[in-house]
Amino acid sequence: MDFGQVSRLLRQHAKLRQDDLARLTGLSQGYLSQLESGARRLTRLDKTQAFLDALDVPVELRPLAPGSTPVREAPQPEREEAEHLRSLATGAAQSSNAFAEFISSSNVSTDELEQFGFTLARIATNYVHAPLLPLFNELVAVRDELFGRLQGRQRPQQSRELFMLAGTACLLLAHASQNLGEQTSAMAQIRTARLCAEQADHTGLRAWAAGTAALITEWSPQNRMSLKLTEHAAQLAPAGEARIRIAAIEARAAARIGDHELALAAIDRMRQAREETPLHDEVEQFGGLLTFPLAKQDYYLGGTYTLLGKYEEAHRHATAAIAAYRSGPREERSYGDEALAHIDLITAGILQGDPEGATTALQHVLDLPPQMRIRQLGNAMDRLRNLMRRTDLKGNRTIGQLADLIHGYQVIDGTAALRSER
Repeated sequence: MDFGQVSRLLRQHAKLRQDDLARLTGLSQGYLSQLESGARRLTRLDKTQAFLDALDVPVELRPLAPGSTPVREAPQPEREEAEHLRSLATGAAQSSNAFAEFISSSNVSTDELEQFGFTLARIATNYVHAPLLPLFNELVAVRDELFGRLQGRQRPQQSRELFMLAGTACLLLAHASQNLGEQTSAMAQIRTARLCAEQADHTGLRAWAAGTAALITEWSPQNRMSLKLTEHAAQLAPAGEARIRIAAIEARAAARIGDHELALAAIDRMRQAREETPLHDEVEQFGGLLTFPLAKQDYYLGGTYTLLGKYEEAHRHATAAIAAYRSGPREERSYGDEALAHIDLITAGILQGDPEGATTALQHVLDLPPQMRIRQLGNAMDRLRNLMRRTDLKGNRTIGQLADLIHGYQVIDGTAALRSER
């Protein structure tokens, strides 16, 4: 029973006039007439309006004037669904904001990356002319810091740079380990350098690591493996010093195992590579040990021709290498290459019948401080001793004096040296 029916019953049975009922309810007589006739139904808004009428509240102060269309509230299920969607959107936005903050965070700055690069460039440059052991310790410290940063969080491009820098540090440590006579350690450093190059997707670093692996094995009893490694490195090396270097290593490695044809073919490839337009190589930007200048190229050619028994060419290139190192900047003067070039001169002098010139060249090697006598010098001296034992040289007084001078020549003892530095 609605309010209109109740109103009619009250008027019929209680004998109430419409004005009496209007006074009791607070509704107008016209409004009561509409309710009784069924033209309107009493709503929540009606009750509110009746209450405001009873209190004589002015129309202009009422939230909704009589006769105006009320705003219908959304049903409860629709309101709940809308609130749920708003909650989902807010939660998704918060998650995205948190992830954005996470990926934009980094444990390394651009300035720090540049500083790492400067440090490695300084070490690579100093490497060719400064004592090895202090640089070895500094290299280990830089590599460890780079490894530590890589175990943290940084942006993808920064990670790539860190991997490239860490791989370069390992590449330098591989050279240092080889110079100390630690071939196994050197190859372990190469393996890590290669993995870093893969993570950085850096072809230049891949090529230099492969070339250094070939260089290490060339000086080892497993020197035949070097040719396989140079073949792989040649496929990676960009045009420029990296490609020239690979061909030079291949030439000397082939000459060392007696493959004259391959050695001469590699020399031709080396000369062809000199004519190519160099491509940008980030590894070469570090300088020093990680370059292959003309002086070094002549040193390699001198060593290759010495092993091939072509002593005139060997003498010419070894002399050119020594002259270039002496006249060039101090920071580019590789004491190891220069000393080994002198041993090539000694070998060529002895076999060309010029032992006096060999004595002069030997003095430079003997004058080299013990901390700069890399292990390769020991290998070269061993070959020189074997040469002097040849029967056709026995009885030669000058040769005997040379043999006495190199007797007991000591080079760096890698294990003892590293142990004393710890």
